[in-house]
Amino acid sequence: MVQLYQSVCAKVIERYEGHIAQYLGDGVLVYFGYPAAHEDDARRAVLAGLEILQSLRTQNVRLAEASLLAKRPLHARIGIHTGLVVVGEVGGGQRYEQLALGETPNVAARLQSLAAPDTIVLSAMTHRLVEGYFVCESLGEQTLKGFPQALDAYQVLSQSSARHRLEITAPTRLTPVVGRVEEIEFLLRSWEHAQEGQGQVVLLNGEAGIGKSRLIHLLKERIDPVTALRLEARCSSYHHKSALHPMIEFLHRSLSLQREDLPEVQLTKLERALAHSGMDLPNTVPFFATLLSLPTSRFPLPDLTPQKQRERTQQAMLTWLLKSAEHKPVLSVWEDIHWADPSTVEWLGLLLEHVVATRILVVLTFRPEFAPPWPMRSHLRPLTLSRLTSKDSEAMIEKIVRGKQLPNEVVEQIVIKTDGVPLFVEESTKMILESGLLREQGDGYVLTGTLPPLAIPATIHDSLVARLDRLGAAREVAQLGAVCGRAFSYELIRAISPLDESDLRQALAKLVQTEVLYPRGIGQDSQYVFKHALIQDAAYQSLLKSKRQQRHQQIAYTLEAQFSETKAAEPELLAYHYTEAGLSAQAIPYWQKAGQAAIQRSANAEAISHLTQALTLLAELPENEERIETELALQTMMGVALMATKGYAAPEVESTYARAQELCRRIGETPQLFQVLSGLFAFYLVRGKLHTARTLAEQCLRLAESVGDQTLLLDAHRMLGNVLHFLGELPHALHHSEQAITLYDQRQHHMLAYMSGQDPGVVSRSFSAWTLWLQGYFDRARMRSEEAIALARKVGHSTSLVLALDFAANLYNGCREWPAAQALAEEAVEIASEQEFSFWWALGTFHLGIALANQGQLQEGIAQVQRAIASYNVSGAGLVQSGNLSILAVLYGASGQIDEGLRLIAEAFVANEQNDERHWTPQLHITKGALLLQSKRHNKVADAETHFLQAIEIARKQGEKLFELRAVVPLARLWQQQGRQREAHNMLSDVYSWFTEGFDLPDMKDARALLEALENEE
Repeated sequence: MVQLYQSVCAKVIERYEGHIAQYLGDGVLVYFGYPAAHEDDARRAVLAGLEILQSLRTQNVRLAEASLLAKRPLHARIGIHTGLVVVGEVGGGQRYEQLALGETPNVAARLQSLAAPDTIVLSAMTHRLVEGYFVCESLGEQTLKGFPQALDAYQVLSQSSARHRLEITAPTRLTPVVGRVEEIEFLLRSWEHAQEGQGQVVLLNGEAGIGKSRLIHLLKERIDPVTALRLEARCSSYHHKSALHPMIEFLHRSLSLQREDLPEVQLTKLERALAHSGMDLPNTVPFFATLLSLPTSRFPLPDLTPQKQRERTQQAMLTWLLKSAEHKPVLSVWEDIHWADPSTVEWLGLLLEHVVATRILVVLTFRPEFAPPWPMRSHLRPLTLSRLTSKDSEAMIEKIVRGKQLPNEVVEQIVIKTDGVPLFVEESTKMILESGLLREQGDGYVLTGTLPPLAIPATIHDSLVARLDRLGAAREVAQLGAVCGRAFSYELIRAISPLDESDLRQALAKLVQTEVLYPRGIGQDSQYVFKHALIQDAAYQSLLKSKRQQRHQQIAYTLEAQFSETKAAEPELLAYHYTEAGLSAQAIPYWQKAGQAAIQRSANAEAISHLTQALTLLAELPENEERIETELALQTMMGVALMATKGYAAPEVESTYARAQELCRRIGETPQLFQVLSGLFAFYLVRGKLHTARTLAEQCLRLAESVGDQTLLLDAHRMLGNVLHFLGELPHALHHSEQAITLYDQRQHHMLAYMSGQDPGVVSRSFSAWTLWLQGYFDRARMRSEEAIALARKVGHSTSLVLALDFAANLYNGCREWPAAQALAEEAVEIASEQEFSFWWALGTFHLGIALANQGQLQEGIAQVQRAIASYNVSGAGLVQSGNLSILAVLYGASGQIDEGLRLIAEAFVANEQNDERHWTPQLHITKGALLLQSKRHNKVADAETHFLQAIEIARKQGEKLFELRAVVPLARLWQQQGRQREAHNMLSDVYSWFTEGFDLPDMKDARALLEALENEE
C-alpha cells in the first residue's frame, strides 16, 4: 500500500517537474524550484497536490472494486510553503543527501499537520503567488509548533480558470525604441532651443526599466558629435555617499582622462583640454587637479579653506562647461541622479541656474522616488515616461527578433507577462530565443514542442538569474564583478579572480557577448559596466551571504594593498567592502577618514552618513579603552557636522556631545575634552541656558590655562565673550572678546571653524562689535563689524559668514540705517537657506523684517518677523527670544495693536527671566514704557515713567549707554510735557555729554534736538 501511494506521488510529481527529496515513511518531501527553477513553481506544486489527491481517490475506487482495500481508504494531507532555502549535501558515512535547509521545509511540514485528510493547506506566501489560479478558503491565523508567531493559512478548494499573472520589477535598460514618438520630439525640440542659445533642462522621470536610458541613447544618435559636445555622467548606488563622485567621473569621461595613465600624463591632458576651452589655467587647474587627485606642482593650489576651495572648484566646473558651450552646443546628460550625493545635487542646482542663456541641454534621469529639490522654472521641463501599449510591445518584440515572425502564442505570453515595461519585453524575448524552444524556419520561428510556462520566467529577476545560470564559468566572474560594483576595472577583476588570465578574458568576452556587461577601453585598460543595475543585483544576490562576505573581504584587502590611489581618494569604498565583509574593526577607520574628509569639504550630510556607519559598527566591538577613544573621536566629529546641518540647539547635538563628555570621563585626561566642552557650550548658549554655558566656558578657560595652549585660550576667551555679553556683563565680555581677537591668527586658526562650527576670529569680532555698540562706541562697533565680515569672506566658512552678516544687520538696524541692514540680512538669509542653516535663517529673516517694517513695509515686516520667530522656536533655540518678542511688540505698537504688543512684552519679560539674558533687559522696559504711553489704560503715564527709570538704572549698572540714552529721551519728553524741563534737561545733558562718537546716528540727533528744545524752554 505504501509503495502504491509513493508510486502515485512520483508519477504526478515527475509530470510537474518537481523533485522528490526524501521518502519519510508514508510521507514525501518534494521541492519545486530545485534543481531546476520554473516561473510558476508555486502553481505547479498546488496542481501536483490536487492531482495526487485525485489519483488517490481513483486508486481507492479501483482497490475497492478489486476487494483489496484495507479497512480504511488511502488519504493524503498536503502542506505547501514558499521561501528561500540553501540546498547542500548533508549526511555522513555512506549516506549523503541534497537537502534544503532553512525554515521553509519546517513550515510546510507544520502546515501538512494542519490539513484535514484529502486537503491542501497553503501558507500566506504561497497563497499570494497562486491567488487567482485556484479557489481558496482562509483558515485564519494558525499557531504552528516551534514558531512564535501565528501564520495565516489557506485551504485549496479547486483550480480556477485563470491564466497568467506576474510580479515585475526591473532596472533601466536599453531596448528598441517604439511608442516614444512624442517623447523623442520633446527632446529634439529642447535640443533645438539649446542650439539657439535658449538653454534647457529636461527632468526625465520614470520607473526602473521604463526606457530612460534608451531614450537618451536615441537622442545622442541624433546629435552630430562633430558639431556638438556630448558630455555624460552616471551616478552609482555604490557612491551615493561619496561627495562629488559623479562629477569626478564626469571629468574623466569628458576630458578623456584614463585612470591608468601616469598622473603627469593625466595632468597634461587636463591642462590641454582646459586651455582649448579658454580657461585661465593658473586659476582653474589646481581645483580640477585636486578634485581628480592629481599633482598641482605647476599651478599650486591657493591657500584656501575647504569651504572656499569647494566653492571655487564648483565654480571652475561650471565655468568650464559654460565656456565649452561657447565653442559648440553641449548635451550634458546625468543619469540616475536618485543615487547622486548631496554635493553633486547642489552643483547640479548651480548648473541649472546658469543654463538659461547658453547653448546647453541638460538631461537628468531619475526614478520616481527622487524628488527634484530645485524650484521649477520656465527652462526646466519635466518628462515622465509611461508604459507601452500592447501594440507597441508587439512592435518591440518584432524589432528584437529583427523582423522574424514569432508564434502567436509566444508573442501573446510576452505581451501579457511584460505589462508594457520595455526592459521586461526585451529580456523575456531574449529568454525565449535562447531557450531552445524555438527553431528558425523560413522567415520566422516555430516551436519545437508545447510552449511550457518555464520558457518565460514569472519575474525579470528570475529571467536574469536564469541567464546567469547558463553562463557556465562566466557566471562566477559576473558574481565577482557584482560584488565590486556596477562598474569595475579589468585590473581589479584580474587581481581578485581565481581564473588565469586566458580563462578570465574568455569569461568576460562571454559576458559582453550576452550583453550582461558593456566594455569600455581595450586590454589592460578595460572597464566593464553591468548593462543594468538589476543584472548586477541578480548576480550579487545569487551568492550566499558567506560567499559575499568572502568576496568583499578579498576586494577590500586587494584595494588596500594594490590600489593606493583608491585607498587615499575613496576611503568610503574600502569602508563599504570591509563593512559588507563583516570586518567592523577594519571598516571603522576608513569610515572615520571618509567622515573627516567630508567635513573638510563642508559636505556635512555625507560626513554624518559616514560617521553613523562607523558608530554603528563600533557598537558591535567589545568595549575597551581603544574603542572608547575611537568613539570619542567619532562623536566629536559628528557634533560638528550636526551643528552645521541640524542647528546648534538641536537635541541630537546635545546627546552627541553629552555622550562624548561621558567618554572623556571614562578616559580621564584627554585633549579632546576641550572640544567636547566647546560643543556643549554652543548647545546651551543657543538654547538660552546661559549659566550652564558660562560654567562650561569658565571650565574651558581653566583647562586652556592649565595646559598653556594658545589655541585653546583663544577659543575659551571667545566663549566667555559670547556668554558674558548676553548675561549683561559687558566690560568683561568685551575684555574676553578682545583677548580672543589678539590671540587669533588666521593662518594658524582658520581650521578651528571646522572643529567648533564657527571661526573664532569672526565670532569674537562680531560680539565685540555688538558689545561696543551697546556701550555707546558706535564707530568702533562698525569697524569691528566690517572686520568680521571681511574675515569671514576671506576664511570662506559659510556659518561664520552668516553669523557676521546677521550681527551686522542687527547693528545697522540698531543704528536705524535700514537699507544697509536690509542688504546684509538678505545676503545672510540667502546663504543660510542654501546651506540649510535653520537657526541663522531665522535670525536673518528677523533682521530683514525689522528693516522692511521701518522702510514703509510694516505689514510685510511683521510677517517676516513672525515667520522668523516661529522657525526660531522650532529649532529649539531660546537665546535672544526676549529681544525678538520685544521687537515684535514694537512693530505691533507701530501698527496700532497696542494690547497685542503689551501681551508680547509680558512674554518677553518671562523669557528674559528664564534665560537670565540681562543685556536686553533695559530695552524691554523701554518698550513697555512706550507701549503704555500709547495705550488708554489708567495710570499709564506713571507706569511708563517707572519703566523708563528702571531701564535707566539697569543700563547704568551694565554699562549700556545706548539703552540709557534710549530710556532717558522718552522720559525727558514725558517730563517736558509735565513742566519739568530743568530735570529733563539735566538728565539728558548728563547722558548725551558722555558720548564721544556716533553723533550722526538718529538716536544722537534726536537727543540733541530734544536737548536744544529743553534749553530754549528754560
